[in-house]
Amino acid sequence: PVGKMAAYRIRRLLCNGRLIHSGASAAETTAVAAADPAEPPPSLYPPVVASLTAWSHAARLRRRELFHQNVHNAPTVEEKLRVFGKELRLKYVVHPQTWAINADRWYQNFTKTVFVPGLPALEEEAGGVDLAELRSLVCDLLLQEHFYQRKKTPYLFRAIDQGPSPFLTHLMVALTTRLASLNPILASSSADFKPEVNFYWIRGEVVVPRGYRKGRIDPVRFQIDDKLHCQLRIPQQLSEFVPLDYVAPGEIPVISVLPDKLPMFKRQYDNKIFIGSKVADPCKYGHTQFHLIPDRLKRERLIRLGIPDQVDVPYRANGIASLFAWTGAQAMYQGFWSEADVTRPFVSQAVVSDGRYFAFFCYQLNTLALTVGADKNNSRKNICWGTESKPLYEAIEGNDVKGFNDEVLLQLIKFLLNRPK
Repeated sequence: PVGKMAAYRIRRLLCNGRLIHSGASAAETTAVAAADPAEPPPSLYPPVVASLTAWSHAARLRRRELFHQNVHNAPTVEEKLRVFGKELRLKYVVHPQTWAINADRWYQNFTKTVFVPGLPALEEEAGGVDLAELRSLVCDLLLQEHFYQRKKTPYLFRAIDQGPSPFLTHLMVALTTRLASLNPILASSSADFKPEVNFYWIRGEVVVPRGYRKGRIDPVRFQIDDKLHCQLRIPQQLSEFVPLDYVAPGEIPVISVLPDKLPMFKRQYDNKIFIGSKVADPCKYGHTQFHLIPDRLKRERLIRLGIPDQVDVPYRANGIASLFAWTGAQAMYQGFWSEADVTRPFVSQAVVSDGRYFAFFCYQLNTLALTVGADKNNSRKNICWGTESKPLYEAIEGNDVKGFNDEVLLQLIKFLLNRPK
């Protein structure tokens, strides 16, 4: 009986305690609901999140979210670029000047670029230009490098260092100086000689085929380290060729194999993003690049190797890769990146030459959202306009330049006369 009475008292106390506790909880809940009916009651425990060091899918997503948060919270552009640079992973190194077969189609896929033959309509025409004077100037530069300079026999594949390289340098300087009176933006431009342009981005995903991480999904990373001949930078942005959401004719080639088949190789080093100058430089927008095709990719050699259909492929690949890297770096200098896409297009131009043949390219960057997550509902495409290579002259005989092509010179003048609105 004593045990039964004790058990009865304990049961009665517990019931009273539950009743009292339940009553207090009901009163508190009613008070909270009356204070703010839309806000849930605060949690008494910290949220349960995945570990940052685990190998699980949830841990990988949390690391990615933390990286995105660090980039978003970076107070300056320099800090954003520093956060991008310290995430070291294996990445494919893209060479703009390559002798790979059909490399331009691969580069279109890597950069989400549509190639459109021809050039967009430039607002600036070559009016008020003394074409005869500029033709005489270009002919003098050709004769200077071809005839009056005493040269030794060049080393193998280094003939461009004696004639085409100095000619292209003097051509850019001479035309920019003569046309500065017609285009005031050239007077405030900055010229870079032998600069380096770098860009890092992520495009696509791949399943790890072997190793202790077999079966896991990794993003495909790319890096361009472009070493061009010379370039012009300006303090104002060039006007867009087409609206930001313009749907360009043509499709982006679909490549169903890994870039290793191009071939392309992986390396691991700092992720570089650089337009040729630091962020604080006032000339932070691109105007025109000048690229020099190496002797290995000259048309005579490709025809001799039995691949005449690949004569213009190095020009297109060079124009697409170099201009994508340059405009992409300019956009990141303004604070845009893959998770914060551009709100205005970025435009630049390029001239690709081997000293005699010239090809012209215009590029408009419409999107940086190239990752799998950011590209799901993204209908924008980058656009590259380009021409086939045309000769500036036919031959040099004695002190005379035979078959000078005014069309090439006029297109070069139109490029340099292009200005912001």
